Amino acid sequence: MKEIENALYVVGTPIGNLEDFSPRAREVLACVDFIAAEDTRVTMKLLNKFDIKKPMVSFFEHNKFEKGEQITGRIKGGESCALVTDAGMPAISDPGETLVAACASENIAVYVVPGPTAMASALAISGLPTGRFTFEGFLSMNKRSRAEHLASLQNESRTMIFYEAPHKLRKTLADMKKTFGEERRISLCRELTKLHEEVIRNTLGEAARIYREREPKGEFVLVIEGKAEMAGESEITLEEAVSYAKELISSGLSKSDAAKEAAQMSGQKKGDIYKLLLE
Repeated sequence: MKEIENALYVVGTPIGNLEDFSPRAREVLACVDFIAAEDTRVTMKLLNKFDIKKPMVSFFEHNKFEKGEQITGRIKGGESCALVTDAGMPAISDPGETLVAACASENIAVYVVPGPTAMASALAISGLPTGRFTFEGFLSMNKRSRAEHLASLQNESRTMIFYEAPHKLRKTLADMKKTFGEERRISLCRELTKLHEEVIRNTLGEAARIYREREPKGEFVLVIEGKAEMAGESEITLEEAVSYAKELISSGLSKSDAAKEAAQMSGQKKGDIYKLLLE
């Protein structure tokens, strides 16, 4: 590994099984000047497991702006910092997102040390299409925001991935069943890599029934099938894709990025869209 710099190192940690911690991740944590941890008590267990002794600062949702300024200041002063979360990749549905953005705005180098992530792990074993997917994180606890979020996904054709806590699972499954229909397929991935790891592959209607009778336990990743194309539904034409790309350009995207986005949305070729945008 190259010499540690005065930079931020975004370090993935195990999502349940500590044996998944990579040798490079251990080395980085052992070499940086300090560690920014979501919960220092959780991270201390990891450090003790691998006999790593480093000073830590707490960095979580309710102190992320104040501590973010302190952390970037220390890095600019010549120190190196490793950012970790309780489990998985920092900055993915996680307050570390703000620290990475702050470092980017201050021209502070940011390096990644990849590790396990619950969303990719759940998708891989879901049994649902994996070629195209959308990560939706946690649904809001606010009733209106929650309803608007789900409503925006009614026609989503890609596989959808959500995180959910056990105490909210029943309500979430009921809301999803109402939005997407009882027959939409779902994989409920629970306690991934841990002793009681479980994957339930079923329909939303059946999943809601199961957890009305069973007490939800552990952290869940919900992987939901996208909306199937209806028979006779016409594909998006090249002209429609170009029109969509022009709307994206007017909102600030470059021609290349707009063509790429429109190609993903429509199934048309990026080169064909880009060529027409240049005419």
